[in-house]
Amino acid sequence: MNGSTRLPPLETLKTQAKRLRADLGADGRTIGHGRSLEIVAHQYGYKDWNTLHAMVSNERASCPVTIGEKVRGTYLGQPFIGQVIGIQALNDGNQYRVTLSFDEAVDVVTFPSFSNFRKRVTCVIGATGETREKTSNGQPHLRLEV
Repeated sequence: MNGSTRLPPLETLKTQAKRLRADLGADGRTIGHGRSLEIVAHQYGYKDWNTLHAMVSNERASCPVTIGEKVRGTYLGQPFIGQVIGIQALNDGNQYRVTLSFDEAVDVVTFPSFSNFRKRVTCVIGATGETREKTSNGQPHLRLEV
């Protein structure tokens, strides 16, 4: 389940762990709080609670993509299809540093006598999936189709 689905807020996950612990306790099966957190993490497809916690902390409601998600868009005017391999929420909470791995390298040079191919890029995007930075023709460096 991990990667392409939006995760509930941290408080919801903690509440699920408390409910699980209480339900199992009512059936006579006592587990510790840490074990209930680990079980919840496994239910969402993560190897442990720390990994799930980190994912929730990096994912914000306004972030237009999630780690592992297949995306398409344009980078420096060139179309691409790729996968989100990293997200970091920035301090203002409205921007995200995303790292993308393109399925096929993208030529980012429009000059006809040479090429420069990129397979992986990192950009800062807003909730719309676009960078603030623009090319000389006024287009965002990165534009995701969200």
